[in-house]
Amino acid sequence: MRRSFALIRTRRERKKKGPQAIGRSRGGPTTKIHARVDALGNPVHLHLTEGQVHDVTQAEKLLAGVHDANIIADKGYDANSVIDQAHAQACSAVIPSRSCRKQPREFDRHLYKERCLVENFFQRIKCNRRVAMRFEKLAANFLGMVQLAAILVWLA
Repeated sequence: MRRSFALIRTRRERKKKGPQAIGRSRGGPTTKIHARVDALGNPVHLHLTEGQVHDVTQAEKLLAGVHDANIIADKGYDANSVIDQAHAQACSAVIPSRSCRKQPREFDRHLYKERCLVENFFQRIKCNRRVAMRFEKLAANFLGMVQLAAILVWLA
């Protein structure tokens, strides 16, 4: 009897251990989903960070393997390092300048309207209640649910 109790206890302990990717932001404890989508709005790359992590820090992971493309991102990705990395990969960066930038850069406003594909992707995965409410405690389990929702986007 003790032996089976010890096994159950260790299973419970194992369930609770691991990175959770929950961090503080203005709205409270949150997790950010970073996504790269293709020209049709289908997900290509997904990963999670805590809520307080800035978007620019994750740009290198999102841009890995992208060559000769238009990179459309919001103002959160406006940094010289991101734009330099895009140009090094033969990509054109369509990123509006932040309001605090002393010399605003020019960008294609017509092409920037295609960023709605990313927003629509997030809207489609948030239709799944487990993704919208984040019932999973561990980051690996939550990322699995996000990937499952992304698969459903691909199949639709």
